Amino acid sequence: MASEEIAQLAEALSKTHVGDGELSYKGRGLKLDNVESVKDLVVEIEQYHGLRALRLEGNTVGVEAAQAIAKALEGKDQLQRCHWSDMFTGRLRSEIPTALRCLGSAIITAGARLKELDLSDNAFGPDGVKGIEALLQSPSCHSLQKLRLNNCGIGIGGGKILAAALTECIRQSSALGTSLRLKVFVAGRNRLENEGATALAQAFQLMGSLEEVHMPQNGINHPGVTALATAMQHNPELRVLNLNDNTFTKRGALAMAQALRHLQKVQVINFGDCLVRSEGAIAISAVLREGLNTLQELNLSFGEITEAAALVVAQAVKDKPHMVKLDLNGNCLGEEGCEALKETLENMDKADLLASLSDDEGEPDDEDEDEDEDGEEEEDGEEEEDDGKKTKENGVSSEESSPIKPQNTTMLEVQSFLSSPSAESLLSLGEKRAELLEQQVDVSDPDKAANIFLKVSFVYNEETEVKRAVLETIDALLKNAFSGSSLQTYSFLSTLLVMMGLLKGEGKAKKVQVFPGHLLALEHAVQQDYFPQDHASLLLTFVSRCGKVLKSCSNATDSLKSTLERRSTPQC
Repeated sequence: MASEEIAQLAEALSKTHVGDGELSYKGRGLKLDNVESVKDLVVEIEQYHGLRALRLEGNTVGVEAAQAIAKALEGKDQLQRCHWSDMFTGRLRSEIPTALRCLGSAIITAGARLKELDLSDNAFGPDGVKGIEALLQSPSCHSLQKLRLNNCGIGIGGGKILAAALTECIRQSSALGTSLRLKVFVAGRNRLENEGATALAQAFQLMGSLEEVHMPQNGINHPGVTALATAMQHNPELRVLNLNDNTFTKRGALAMAQALRHLQKVQVINFGDCLVRSEGAIAISAVLREGLNTLQELNLSFGEITEAAALVVAQAVKDKPHMVKLDLNGNCLGEEGCEALKETLENMDKADLLASLSDDEGEPDDEDEDEDEDGEEEEDGEEEEDDGKKTKENGVSSEESSPIKPQNTTMLEVQSFLSSPSAESLLSLGEKRAELLEQQVDVSDPDKAANIFLKVSFVYNEETEVKRAVLETIDALLKNAFSGSSLQTYSFLSTLLVMMGLLKGEGKAKKVQVFPGHLLALEHAVQQDYFPQDHASLLLTFVSRCGKVLKSCSNATDSLKSTLERRSTPQC
């Protein structure tokens, strides 16, 4: 061979052989239609001893070309990484599954053990997933660590096929003692919706090995979010959770907050544009208070979070040593709220964490809040109908107000108090009133605990016997309500704030008219040992910023604020 030809060959190899056993045709824009068009590529594959990675992204491969490439791959048993994103531009959708089957079959024939498979940005739909189904179930994928299927339009049907293939891979690999240990799963922009997400969640739960999950923009609502949350609890090594631009609402956010309690190695949480809302933000803050000390980034942008809830989030990240970014842009803080948030982080010497607030939506007005709550209640209507036991009494929704056949006179008196609270009916329950109420009301349920608190505190007055009865009952009920996790007690507080009109809420919790007794009983409670200091700080944040809601109880409000300020200040 002439020296000039050797030089040309060396130059060509230098462009495609990029080290670590990788052959790259990345971004060439080649139109590979037939055998002739892939002749050089096939030769390179065949002559590349120790081929571990093949990059074909940014070209377009037809069926005949795929068959020729596949033939060359049948002898490459060391192949580990297939970077095949954006590989079928301009191809008929019917061509793609055939091409994928050819390539997958070659990998199986070679006996290769893949570590990474990237088929992102190939709009192949459910049929494309069928094209890789056999590969995913085969021993060649028992070793798979990274699966990237971003922007493939796989839909609900494709999601179910994918989940079934992964489940079968887990079953077969486990039987051989080499269970699938997938670490990275990427499937954004795929229209998976609830059914597809739920099917995949079942596979994720079996894996238990995930470290990164990226599933943004999939049209997933709270049922699918809840299923994913349950699955994530079984993957304790998770470091990155990206569900951007799906729809959590309160129920999904609470489920995710519960899941985060099990994910103490998480570094990046991206729940941006997920309608986490204020109640969800508070729940996530509760988990932050408990742990997540490895957290680096938290994205709760565009979630309809109000000022006070945003401040609670900011306070919750105060002691996170690795935190580098907090994104609360696009929420409903208002100009003053944005300034308060910046000031709060500056006072904690964390100002550099905060992302831009340039797209803030401004404070929601009261009419918007009422409309949103009504809309959410309609969404929840089916569930409430299924429960068949929600009634409203004086603006308080309660399961415990439903008719229950009394066993004796005492139970009649309990029901009388629950349906129409009064000082007389509370006193009539005697010294065991708290115990009797707890027999009817599950105070471990945050909604029910908030509801019974408002009923009991409603009858507060300064008459010695009544005051004692109310406060002793409140103490007994809240001691038990606060015996659970921070997430549970934060949920109690957020529900209480919603019912008192201090926090924008959603769902079945309805606002009540606030009376001085509510605030005075709350002031008593926050001074007790069972009431955590950080919960007092949360309450102070809301009470300080919702003055007009409590205007009719100005003296009781001022007294509560003063007590909360003292309680929130660390004692030396």
